[in-house]
Amino acid sequence: MRDQLASPGEERARVLGSARRYFRQRMQLGFDHIYKSPPSQSDLAYKEKLIRELYQRIKDCSRCPLHSTRNHFVFGEGSSNARIMFIGEAPGRDEDLQGRPFVGRSGKLLTKMLEAINLRRADVFIGNVLKCRPPQNRDPRPEEISLCEPHLHAQLAIIQPRLICTLGRIAVQDLLQTTAPLRKLRGQLHDYQGIKLIATYHPAALLRNPSLKRGAWEDLLFLRQEHDRLVE
Repeated sequence: MRDQLASPGEERARVLGSARRYFRQRMQLGFDHIYKSPPSQSDLAYKEKLIRELYQRIKDCSRCPLHSTRNHFVFGEGSSNARIMFIGEAPGRDEDLQGRPFVGRSGKLLTKMLEAINLRRADVFIGNVLKCRPPQNRDPRPEEISLCEPHLHAQLAIIQPRLICTLGRIAVQDLLQTTAPLRKLRGQLHDYQGIKLIATYHPAALLRNPSLKRGAWEDLLFLRQEHDRLVE
């Protein structure tokens, strides 16, 4: 688990190490440049162009064995100018069959969760750490995350959300590089590469255990409150 009381030197070393891994991964993926801010943050057409180009570049990814068992590469969907990006761990069966994120029972619940705080799917961007489904929905393996995470980094660089909301334990532990349980990561603002991050339960967990819905509702209210504060 990352030490919450790390010294300034340790924190600088962590950030530099993360940056080196990011640039190395992008070079391995064939990127010859780093996405920078569009000429105007409100230039949606420009961001949409970059997102389309990114999709075409990575949609046939075969960097890990998951490409051989997938039906579809699940890139993610939503607004290229989204202020909030929701990130789960990986596509499930329905997502793999349709090529879209969060379209099964979990997806329907996520849509209702968004509507509860006056958001639409079209207002946000929804994706996953992994773009391909692990067999039998097993947990993503470290090597799969390492090879796939640069795709997520590229999406974040284009969309430039003001907030990230992770869905479930695996997504938040991966992004924050921690082994802390989800219950200890909820209810506070974290930082992921300069972006504020809020953690909540995966909709699938809420379907399995409805008693968690009260906590999820508190997380959503916190998310909405922070969103409104950041865009004032």
